[in-house]
Amino acid sequence: MPQGRNLAVILGALMLAMLLAALDQTIVSTALPTIVSDLGGLNHLSWVVTAYLLSSTASTPLWGKLGDQYGRKRLFQLSIVIFLVGSALCGLSSSMGQLIAFRAIQGLGGGGLMVLVVAIVGDVVPPRERGRYQGLFGAVFGISSVCGPLLGGWFVDNLSWHWVFYINLPVGVLALIAVALVLHAPSERHRHRIDYLGTVLIVGWSVALVLMTTWGGTEYPWGSVQIIGLAVGAVVLIALWVLVEHRAAEPILPLHLFRDAVFSLSSSIGFVIGFAMFGALTFLPIFLQVVHGVSPTMSGVHLLPMMVGLLVASIGSGQLISKTGHYRIYPIIGTPIVAVALFLLSRMDERSTTWSMSLRFLLLGFGLGLVMQVLVIAVQNRVPYADLGAATSGVTFFRQIGGSFGVAAFGTVFANHLESNMTELARKGELPRGFDPAAAQGNPKLIEKLPPQVRGDFLHAYADAIQTVFLWAVPIALIACVLTWFMKETPLRATAQATDYGEGLGGASARTSRHEVERALSDLIRRDPAALEQYTRIGRLAGVDLPPGSMWALCRIARDGSVPGAALADRAGVTVEQGRPYIDRLVEAGLVRRAEGELAITDDGRETADRLVQARVAGLADHLRGWSPEESPELAELLTRLCRDTLGDDTEGRQVHALRD
Repeated sequence: MPQGRNLAVILGALMLAMLLAALDQTIVSTALPTIVSDLGGLNHLSWVVTAYLLSSTASTPLWGKLGDQYGRKRLFQLSIVIFLVGSALCGLSSSMGQLIAFRAIQGLGGGGLMVLVVAIVGDVVPPRERGRYQGLFGAVFGISSVCGPLLGGWFVDNLSWHWVFYINLPVGVLALIAVALVLHAPSERHRHRIDYLGTVLIVGWSVALVLMTTWGGTEYPWGSVQIIGLAVGAVVLIALWVLVEHRAAEPILPLHLFRDAVFSLSSSIGFVIGFAMFGALTFLPIFLQVVHGVSPTMSGVHLLPMMVGLLVASIGSGQLISKTGHYRIYPIIGTPIVAVALFLLSRMDERSTTWSMSLRFLLLGFGLGLVMQVLVIAVQNRVPYADLGAATSGVTFFRQIGGSFGVAAFGTVFANHLESNMTELARKGELPRGFDPAAAQGNPKLIEKLPPQVRGDFLHAYADAIQTVFLWAVPIALIACVLTWFMKETPLRATAQATDYGEGLGGASARTSRHEVERALSDLIRRDPAALEQYTRIGRLAGVDLPPGSMWALCRIARDGSVPGAALADRAGVTVEQGRPYIDRLVEAGLVRRAEGELAITDDGRETADRLVQARVAGLADHLRGWSPEESPELAELLTRLCRDTLGDDTEGRQVHALRD
């Protein structure tokens, strides 16, 4: 395990990488109007966001399994390189088609960054601290959701939209160098049978459906050969995907999960939440910049209430769930709030005040936050151990897919209605000859050159198009409201109470069941009572009559086989003289041998340390009730390994000796 400065450098590099991937889900939103003005392609605007979401979401499970199989360091470096190449190409794009294609490449690398960062934290951080550090990485998602729109606007105002992508290059290179120099890959490998065909098919039908919703009624009539062909193709690909997933040894998304009502409902609600969240993030900056004439930077500032509401509600509901054990009430309250907020957004126009818009944004964020964290908790609390990783990934997967569809559907409604409004204005002769509505998106000052009456009609046409977008979203949110009433609440398993804000706030991940339980148990161990109390309790259960300080030293020596006395005292945060009485007890009992300052474990000492480990295993197994760890070799091995790794660690040693018995 890396220590000190090396660990700090690794964690810093990992957080930078996570920040890059998370930012690129939101940073583009406030730059979109300017990008469209520069590159054209208003009808394809939504694909700048959708391409990234689809490729990152679909590739995530592949990155996770390839990292297990071939080693995470190399795969992580590869994902950074792909992400940086995609970022550079995005910045160099000269057409909307190029930008969309390069965003897909960028998303491919971003999917690897998100899943491999979490896995590497488990490799380099001691078990007791993993819950805390992975919680910090979850907070990165929250920070990125707040900073993304703000940074995107700032770059557009002060540099150019190209820097929304170029900024990734120096930061990514720093992360790449730090990982290459400091991170040493663990030797552990896990063989997988990777579901390549299932991944290709799920990407295929997702893209076909999104293209259908994007092009229908804009590029082609709904009854055209192209749209019907996409619909038929999507149905065929879905049928093939179902067939392949039934036969796959390790399917990308096990189909039997859909037979569980909690998973199906949570996935459906998550789809709607992603639909509303990413749709709002994409089109609200357009409304603010064009209709209200604010700068890209200020449009990001205007969105801060939404992000603050999301963070407060998500983190607050997670904390309350951990304390009370009840979770069903939050989506029941949250989804109607989302529906009401979307309806209120549909009433905004060119005369809406900043204060009234901020309240609407805050309400939408608060409603989203009440739902996002709970869906993961409900699923983790319901499914059997074997499906824990797939179910956790599945819920966040559907939220991301919902975001892709939401952006595409909102984009279609917006483009259709805006075109209709502009056609009507042109028919009435109210637009000057040669005036380009798309150019006005990137440069709202062009609107100021219009005559006052024409300017008012133009702004109203834009506001009306975006009002329609949010009005269409209201019935979808109401469907989620109905679905939440069918969710069943069961007593909350302790591992589900170890909330993970990375899953609640961020993108899809691909953890195995073992990784998910290890994260939750590590967090629970960290939150256990003081070490002094733990060792007293464990010693009593194991029938070991030793002071806590001696038990800690015994477990530490057993882990290492032998250790210099001075090094052991340093780990405990005491002097050799202060620690000597505890070691004397072990030597007198024949559990440890002392020779020339070196402390070595004896056979009796190892047997006693094993009894202490098993006593802790028995206590920790209570947290896994319902999964029968005694019947699962993998769970039993995980429990034993975690207890061995945490008993005798440095943190406990300092705690024990700080309260000397």
